[in-house]
Amino acid sequence: MECFRFNNRMGVGRKTVTLMIAMFAVLLAVCFAGQAYAQGSGAIKDPERTRYYELFKGKRVVFVPVFMGLDLTEAWSKIMGLQAKRLGYEYEVRNANFDTSAGVQILTQLLNEDPKPDVVVVHNPDVTSYAKIIKKLEDAGVYVVQLNMKSLAMSTGFAGGDATVIGEMQAQSVVKHCGADTSRKVLILNGPTTAPWTVYLQTGYNNVFEKNPDINIVARQSVGNYESSKAKSITEVTLKQHPDLCAIIGVWDVPDLGTASAIAQEGKTGQVFLSTNGGFSDFACKAIQEGKFDNYISFNVPGQGRDVNNLIQMALQAPDEPGKLKVALYSPLREVTKATMDASACWSLDTVHQ
Repeated sequence: MECFRFNNRMGVGRKTVTLMIAMFAVLLAVCFAGQAYAQGSGAIKDPERTRYYELFKGKRVVFVPVFMGLDLTEAWSKIMGLQAKRLGYEYEVRNANFDTSAGVQILTQLLNEDPKPDVVVVHNPDVTSYAKIIKKLEDAGVYVVQLNMKSLAMSTGFAGGDATVIGEMQAQSVVKHCGADTSRKVLILNGPTTAPWTVYLQTGYNNVFEKNPDINIVARQSVGNYESSKAKSITEVTLKQHPDLCAIIGVWDVPDLGTASAIAQEGKTGQVFLSTNGGFSDFACKAIQEGKFDNYISFNVPGQGRDVNNLIQMALQAPDEPGKLKVALYSPLREVTKATMDASACWSLDTVHQ
């Protein structure tokens, strides 16, 4: 009552006081409600999750590698398989086993299957053999993702190293090493004649050596299907013909173990500069640490596994039919030497994951 009398003396009526009390009560209710929400679960359902996971059910992805049993293909396959298990779609491997005709037959079988796979991941043996069948697959509604070795024909996706840039980086390392006080003689080892990892690398080499005419390319020879024994044999013969050879540019780390072996047998480790490239697995790291590889361009296989998985997810969620969208994810590259190597970046099949 005294309160009302005071308010009345101040010119505030009973109705006004009642309104003020009501407003204060509402304000308290809002504050306490917000506090209760903040102190509670605070849960909000993600509206995208259900649609996302439902999209992958009943889908099928097939990987067609040039050859299983390599550190690259085994790691890619493991990473793709882990994602398939996590998202609930079917994943399988159809191995071409270094037989291009067998690879074409496998892709033709996939084209004729009913139902067809939703996505085919292709590891091209060369730049032309799979081009027509890749187009037929996409025309038939199958998304095709190419992995590391790219055909001349682009499909829905490509994930892999930019072989032209890798070639440039290797060639630049050789130019830097083979200066005026050397013979400047260089041996180039290639893979199969029309393989992406041969023709695109050659473009990179040429881009650099055309600007450095003092470099003397004594030979460009193929090591066949990336065969270590052939790389070793060619290197042995070349070192006998050119004992003052300055450097060798290798096509890939697996056959270049043979190259390094031949250099060591001739007592020229540390004298003949060897540049190669690869996915930076544990055996390559060991070869760098032991001084077998003087220069190494890493295209990071675990990272490529992540990229191809992302392209698979993109394809399975794509609203457009195959061929409408074309996405290339070129791998970040890293130049590694014994002095700059970070062993923590090396991987093995046991350690790769999604």
